[in-house]
Amino acid sequence: MDYKNIFKDLDIGEVLFDEPMKKHTTFKIGGPCDVLVKPSTEEQILNLLNRIKDKNLDYMIIGNGSNLLVSDFGINKVIIKLHTNFSNITLKDDKIISQAGATLEEIANFALEHSLTGFEFASGIPGDLGGAVTMNAGAYGGEMKDVLESVRVIDRDLNVIEIPAEKMDLRYRNSRVQDEGLIVLGATIKLSKGDYNKIKEYQDELTYKRTSKQPLEYPSAGSTFKRPEGYYAGKLIDDCGLRGYRYKDAQVSEKHCGFVINAGEADCSQILHVIDHVRDRVFEKFGVRLEPEVRIIGEFEE
Repeated sequence: MDYKNIFKDLDIGEVLFDEPMKKHTTFKIGGPCDVLVKPSTEEQILNLLNRIKDKNLDYMIIGNGSNLLVSDFGINKVIIKLHTNFSNITLKDDKIISQAGATLEEIANFALEHSLTGFEFASGIPGDLGGAVTMNAGAYGGEMKDVLESVRVIDRDLNVIEIPAEKMDLRYRNSRVQDEGLIVLGATIKLSKGDYNKIKEYQDELTYKRTSKQPLEYPSAGSTFKRPEGYYAGKLIDDCGLRGYRYKDAQVSEKHCGFVINAGEADCSQILHVIDHVRDRVFEKFGVRLEPEVRIIGEFEE
């Protein structure tokens, strides 16, 4: 596919060809994609999507890649990255209006600066707003559905619309975004006035909990498995004697068994080996089938 010619003279932002996806995921894993585009305005996004639709191309939206495991063979698609290039945050009364590429930590710190409470739970989640809305991200008793007022999206007909949060069908690690193939442009977050020192104290407390219990010093995609009903994935894995289980440079974290980490120069096949081994062992011992929370994407051999 002659992507250079397809996107020639089109205002769509920065364009990278044969770009290694390991540069764009927190796992630091992944082969090259055909083309990666980093638009910085809604107009550029729409320009790009219209050309993609006109040429009937496959594409995928990513943020900071915090929930992705990309194949070693790469991705034969147009990758649209909405991260630092699309991350403006503004304030209106007690509402934060943010573009999809802003990280949750950036939004939490912005809320803290303005003494707004309610977003502390998200301060350490390693993702950006677009992914958090898509997955209804949550931690420590809070979820995105608790703080969202509305979400700005592009629908399948390339219309830009604002959807009230109550109509987003936000549920455990899912939402209307995935159901309907929507693209999150941003959101309005409704918070309330609070005490700066109390907000900071709570935020620091949650940060300590994460750093002390999660292997943040290693590349990973966060929690590798969804929480099975009635169980905790990490405990099931630990009870199978798999704490620290390692295959080459892919490893079950010794600090938190719910994380599979890149302990060196792991590739996708090594991570998948560990994931499959863990799932098989847990199913054999407990009859519980763990489902990956990380998105596994790209080209794979038959």
